[in-house]
Amino acid sequence: MKIFFKTLPYLCLVLLVASCNRNNDRSRTTNWKYNDEKWGGYERNNDFEGQETPPNMVLIPGGTFVMGFTEEDVPYDWDNIPRRVTVSSFYMDQTEISNEDYLLYLHHTADVYADYPEVLQAALPDTLVWRDELSYNEPYVTGYLRHPAYAQHPVVGVSWVQAREYSRWRTDRVNEAILIDRGYQEQRPDQSGSDVFVTDAYLAGQYEGVERKGMKDLQTGETRPIRLEDGILQPDFRLPTEAEWEYAALALEGLQSNEKDENYTDRRIYPWSGTSMRYRVHDKNQGKMYANFKRRGGDYSGLSGKPNDENMITSNIWDNYPNDFGLYNMAGNVNEWVLDLYRPLTTQTLVDVENHDLNSFRGNDFQDLKRDQDGRPVEKDSLGRLVYVPVNDADVAERDNYNRGRVYDYLDGDEESGADYATNEHTLISDKARVYKGGSWADRAYWLSPGTRRYLDQDRASRTIGFRCAMVRVGNSQGIDDPQANRFGMKPGKDKNRRRSRR
Repeated sequence: MKIFFKTLPYLCLVLLVASCNRNNDRSRTTNWKYNDEKWGGYERNNDFEGQETPPNMVLIPGGTFVMGFTEEDVPYDWDNIPRRVTVSSFYMDQTEISNEDYLLYLHHTADVYADYPEVLQAALPDTLVWRDELSYNEPYVTGYLRHPAYAQHPVVGVSWVQAREYSRWRTDRVNEAILIDRGYQEQRPDQSGSDVFVTDAYLAGQYEGVERKGMKDLQTGETRPIRLEDGILQPDFRLPTEAEWEYAALALEGLQSNEKDENYTDRRIYPWSGTSMRYRVHDKNQGKMYANFKRRGGDYSGLSGKPNDENMITSNIWDNYPNDFGLYNMAGNVNEWVLDLYRPLTTQTLVDVENHDLNSFRGNDFQDLKRDQDGRPVEKDSLGRLVYVPVNDADVAERDNYNRGRVYDYLDGDEESGADYATNEHTLISDKARVYKGGSWADRAYWLSPGTRRYLDQDRASRTIGFRCAMVRVGNSQGIDDPQANRFGMKPGKDKNRRRSRR
């Protein structure tokens, strides 16, 4: 009897482990076995630990906030009326994309597309943006992009179109590095043309790279490429939406109490608390400027020996005051492109139409993967990319959630809205106008408020506009088994059918 009681804890442990394995290996609703060749080899990923934080990024926990201007509308544009929206969790670059970051993109593009010089030409920033009729800026024209002294300064002269292409390239390089680091693929510096690693082409089985290890396909017994279901590859890098950018810049998390009360009493004017442009805490940093901006006409840096921000033009991407999310230069240094198309009545649309207040965005141009008669993706193009085609309006006319492929002018320029933008006749607003935000080294303090917005054609560039990237947070905002989850009937983290996640 004594032996039985001594071994009882071990028996319970064995039964508990067996129970956990049974729950993990069988379908919860059919009791069919996963990961078993005898049961058809249907796979279930028991090792997924959550989305990993991408390089140079931080997690921005989603939430609700009042989007729009917080001060007087000085230009009287009335294009950013305050309204409450909610933004889902996402990742965002801590810093602006630097000259060094962009040069890597240019060098890699020159290598892999040597037979397509037009690809590199399209990626080159416009360094002539530094020229001015009454200023001597030629040293910046020749040296700002490539001289190592500016390596960690934000890249400028990049159009919205170029920024999106960089984001696409970054997606492929990050995912390629993941496969190489995990041993699923060999490093291939000799890639070129249609043989370049492109994420969507790889997932569609149209990349002929050499798999050194891969994963075993339980249905065929052979080695297979990584699939989306494996949870290894990252989602697309992209420009942040205007709502995401503004939410991240305000960093309202810093206004919460220790109990993380969901209410806050004051709307921030800048990415820091208060209205002062100088650091007021009594320490060695007291009196320093929070951001790199133009204090007044002709004053870009302050007096010699006692500068405002120590920079006449841009500053290092790691300089200046980080906000409560740990993001640098969300005010000043350079303006930043966001994903949205500019329309002045978008804010009013969001106020009037309630079901557009989650992840609000204007600029959808829906695309579908081009497929052959058998439903398979058509052959990738000469640059290694799959082919996408615009959604046909006739194909979606009967849908409830959307009825057109391109909805740039939805309720702001279409027949329902009654608005009509006579581009280049009465206005510069067009289907090429894209929003930029944040203020720059050449802007007054007013434009440093995250609620302000301006626009520029997507194929044009400026010496005061740069960009940073964002990425969606897949799944729960904090992870698979978030201890903060709104889950009742069990202690957080104790559900044996759930797996923990890395943030």
